[in-house]
Amino acid sequence: MAQSSAEYIQHHLQNLTFGKLDGTWQFAETAEQAQAMGFWAIHVDTMAMSLLMGFLFLFLFRRVAVKANEGVPTGLQGFVEVVVEFVQNMVRDTFYGRSSLIAPLALTIFMWILLMNSLKWIPIDVIPGLAAAAGIPNFKYVPTADPNATFGISIGVFFLIVFYSIKIKGVGGFAKELSFTPFKHWSLIPFNLFLELLGLLTKPLSLALRLFGNMYAGEVVFILIALLPFYVQWALYGPWAIFHILVIPLQAFIFMVLSIVYLSAAHESH
Repeated sequence: MAQSSAEYIQHHLQNLTFGKLDGTWQFAETAEQAQAMGFWAIHVDTMAMSLLMGFLFLFLFRRVAVKANEGVPTGLQGFVEVVVEFVQNMVRDTFYGRSSLIAPLALTIFMWILLMNSLKWIPIDVIPGLAAAAGIPNFKYVPTADPNATFGISIGVFFLIVFYSIKIKGVGGFAKELSFTPFKHWSLIPFNLFLELLGLLTKPLSLALRLFGNMYAGEVVFILIALLPFYVQWALYGPWAIFHILVIPLQAFIFMVLSIVYLSAAHESH
């Protein structure tokens, strides 16, 4: 059955949602059903693709670690060594505390987001088409174009910020930092708390929305290109995909660097 342009766009922007509807657990067939499932509904496609990219990252890096040699490295080993050295130098230049977690965390964030973003290079109809052939009606395959995925990562970073702020400064020290920054006077504690708590809460918000906004906008443009005649698609798809060669790693890099900066601030004992 032929789809209108609006139906085509809506189909590609709808997640495969599983949740409770009318007292039973089921997959949503329409966007309205997905919304009716409420907060506890699960975007199965986002979960599946993000986990797949996570396992791919672990598999590739472990494979290189096990089979690494000091002679002529393979292309994959060379790539992994460049990424590890790049992240290591970035952490060394940006993070001023002492922690054995930050470098592995930064590497994981960078590579995981990079792999999830890289799914955008796959033509927009390929994976949803394969999913439809397997009987799956909706499959949105770029996890970072779903705010649930980006907020999931950013909230994890937020919890680490709070954890290390309390661990390094103590509960009293962290409370004092929130109460007496930027103005060191007891009468301005409510104003300081408002500013500091607002700044603290906007960190995960800005991390998540920046990544989601860029990936979602790019996906919408790819969908609009796919609506054009075939002979026009390739003239536009190529340049837009090349542009994403810059956007995809850049967004992973920004998310990683900001996470390191926020965690570095959490480790400042003063």
